[in-house]
Amino acid sequence: MSEKTIKIQLPDGSVREVALGTTPYDIAMSISPRLAAAVVVARVRPLTPMAAAGTVAEGEEETSEAAMYAGPQAGSAAGERLVDLAAPLTEDIALELLKETDEAALKVVRHSAAHVMATAILELFPETKLGHGPATDQGFFYDVYRETPFSEADLAAIEQKMAEVVARDEKFVREEEPREKGLTDYSAQGEFMKVHFIEKFTKPGDEISLYRNGGFVDFCRGPHVPSTGRVKAFKVTSVAGAYWLGDEKNQQLQRVYGTAFYNAKDMEAHFKRLEEIKARDHRVLGKQLDLFSIQEVAGAGLIFWHPKGGLIRKTMEDWMRDECIRRGYEMVFTPHIMRRELWKISGHEGFYSQNMYPPMELDDAEYRLKPMNCPGHILIYKNSPKSYRDLPQRYAELGNVYRYERSGTMHGLLRVRGFTQDDAHIFCTPEQIEGEIAACVEFADEVLKAFGFAEFKVELSTWDPNDKKSYVGDERHWETAVSSLKKVLDAKGIPYREIPGEAAFYGPKIDIKLVDVLGRLWQLSTVQFDFNLPQRFELEYTGEDGEKHRPVMVHRALFGSVERFFGVLIEHYAGAFPMWLAPVQVGLVPISEKHLEYARSVKAKLEAQGLRVELDERNEKMNAKIREFTLKKVPFVLVMGDKEAATEAVSVRTRGKGDEGSVAMTEFIARAVGLVESRGVLL
Repeated sequence: MSEKTIKIQLPDGSVREVALGTTPYDIAMSISPRLAAAVVVARVRPLTPMAAAGTVAEGEEETSEAAMYAGPQAGSAAGERLVDLAAPLTEDIALELLKETDEAALKVVRHSAAHVMATAILELFPETKLGHGPATDQGFFYDVYRETPFSEADLAAIEQKMAEVVARDEKFVREEEPREKGLTDYSAQGEFMKVHFIEKFTKPGDEISLYRNGGFVDFCRGPHVPSTGRVKAFKVTSVAGAYWLGDEKNQQLQRVYGTAFYNAKDMEAHFKRLEEIKARDHRVLGKQLDLFSIQEVAGAGLIFWHPKGGLIRKTMEDWMRDECIRRGYEMVFTPHIMRRELWKISGHEGFYSQNMYPPMELDDAEYRLKPMNCPGHILIYKNSPKSYRDLPQRYAELGNVYRYERSGTMHGLLRVRGFTQDDAHIFCTPEQIEGEIAACVEFADEVLKAFGFAEFKVELSTWDPNDKKSYVGDERHWETAVSSLKKVLDAKGIPYREIPGEAAFYGPKIDIKLVDVLGRLWQLSTVQFDFNLPQRFELEYTGEDGEKHRPVMVHRALFGSVERFFGVLIEHYAGAFPMWLAPVQVGLVPISEKHLEYARSVKAKLEAQGLRVELDERNEKMNAKIREFTLKKVPFVLVMGDKEAATEAVSVRTRGKGDEGSVAMTEFIARAVGLVESRGVLL
């Protein structure tokens, strides 16, 4: 093959030989001008071995548009990256052209929209200094520094100016220049955030990449859509404060939020979905249903569980404890504070201290609030000699832990400073590890199904071998641990995405993200392999050979935290909890005072069956009482008058269905108890 040609492998496996420097856009045009107009960005990855089996010279054989756009391949291949359609291709690669149906392409559109917004901001407010403008799952934002806060009128003006930038259809052009020139230019302009990013993400001697559209230039890795005209449907949504580098001692930035879609229809659907999310906000429903509160006088991120929320919590925890015991776990309890020396041994002092509260100096030593339960469980294991016959040892605890979260990062129940972790640690032999991990994954699946979640996605978080300072242990142990987790997932046929660099400092982990009724992902359950802490604490067991051996360890939390899981439950069900979780399962409404005695007898019969019942004895009209129970999202409201009292019946109103008429008391009890026992959901 000539030195001036390269091989391009297409998604259908065919291979083209093209001139060095050919762009993805050139290849799209050679297939179909319609395709070239539709694609947004290109995905490239190293050439696969099948490319060796024959090459098609450029123009020799037509490739269909359908074959060219086969969609993203399963998994996440090493070396995969997105590039501009105008990027010259300089090596043999596998190529996909992404159209608007690809999620990755939408993020490129949104990142380009962030540049359009930055262009508009500088044209309107040239004194502004720029930070960065990433795409997010919901849209994009740009951090900027400007002494005068943006008003609602300013946001409207920015959006109008963005429309002008889009109408100009300016090309996004990638440029490169020496790092030192970029630092000099940005320093002279007072762009302190750009200087920081260049210093952080590049090294001396590097070339840095810049993207230009019209007169606007930004330090950026890209990629982008071909031109500003491809940003078709967008909206500037809000502005919020954000400290530079997340440190309240630094400058107060303004984070301007926006969103972008391929068309107005998709954007309209997005805002309708946001309204649904707003209606399900657990903070609003928590107050409306009197479930929990956060008291300013006590401190941010600290949760007060009210009686109704506390009852749901008890139900959740009782279910979890019963399941743990059924699966061979032993329940343990550990202190809330422990000596600082313990956290030095575990490694948390060195690798996790930024998330811990400061040490407390007492009369005998320094102590720290625990951010994790694992060192306490290790001490229980180590308290007595263990034989291989004793393994596995499974310790479970719903333990309170405390982690320092910055004031601007907390969010209701979802991110707090004190929470209850349904933690468990399994100490086992190396031969038992895969079976224990598999059992944990099965348990996690059961937890999600029990609480009404039918779908989840899995990520395998591994270490970054190039960042060894952030992890403990040697490469051999890490490879063994990652391999064990992969074997379990593969054996169970569970699809997963591998994410390098996201492991805990002591080992890799499986993160299970549930999908709620609105399709949102929530990180809750995690299963972690740990070979490091047993070594740091010199844990042992006596093997069958009579010699001392080191156990391995599994960390797992399935709720993740009781608080976060409860917050997700509130939003998933919009506060209308399934029968078995509802704090009040049945509301009783006597039509008048003369029916009160019968209502009390009904209450006694229902409570005798273990149902949670509330009788409204107020001297109020019947409809007002029914409305009150409806607002509280009580599953059943029973109305009782002369007819019901005479026939031992109740008139049933079911949440979501309304009046279902009169039924015998025995029939209703059987139905209600059946729903509780089956964990059924009322629709």
